[in-house]
Amino acid sequence: MSDSTVLTDEEIVERVRSDDRELFAVLMDRYTDKLLRYANHLVHDEGGAQHIVQDAFINAYIHLHGFDVQKKFSSWLYRIVHNEAMNVVKKYKKEIPLIDDFDMKDDYSLEEEFEQKEIQAQVETCLSALPLLYSEPLSLYYLDDKSYEEISTILRIPMGTVATRIRRAKKIIKKICQKN
Repeated sequence: MSDSTVLTDEEIVERVRSDDRELFAVLMDRYTDKLLRYANHLVHDEGGAQHIVQDAFINAYIHLHGFDVQKKFSSWLYRIVHNEAMNVVKKYKKEIPLIDDFDMKDDYSLEEEFEQKEIQAQVETCLSALPLLYSEPLSLYYLDDKSYEEISTILRIPMGTVATRIRRAKKIIKKICQKN
């Protein structure tokens, strides 16, 4: 598995399909943190996000033979996470997530951690005030560094719509954040 770091996602998929099933762990390592951030943004619940990502990896593994290696694996995987998250959002639409306890870390000063949490809370407040229609493409573009084309594939909307939603989201979030 030492050469797995130089392999593209699609090459790894080909190897997993043929005989080296353990290489799927490389894909999991590459995408877990990004997918957790994305799923958490959609459901606003870290525990729920972990379940979504875990289920997405299981579904991706099960349906790996259905993946077209001529396309981007990351977009396909993000689409699976999106579908899983939308199922959760629809199912638990009226639930309010619990706020996690304040996490104390020895290597940070309490003041620095408080400032970071305050900034993060402000950003999350602004993002959560946006309708999902606008916050999702904005999150994919800025937080997950996805291109308009990849966002188009993940959300199954035209690239022009992606551009319009991101542009509108930036205007809306600017107004929201200026009020706070």
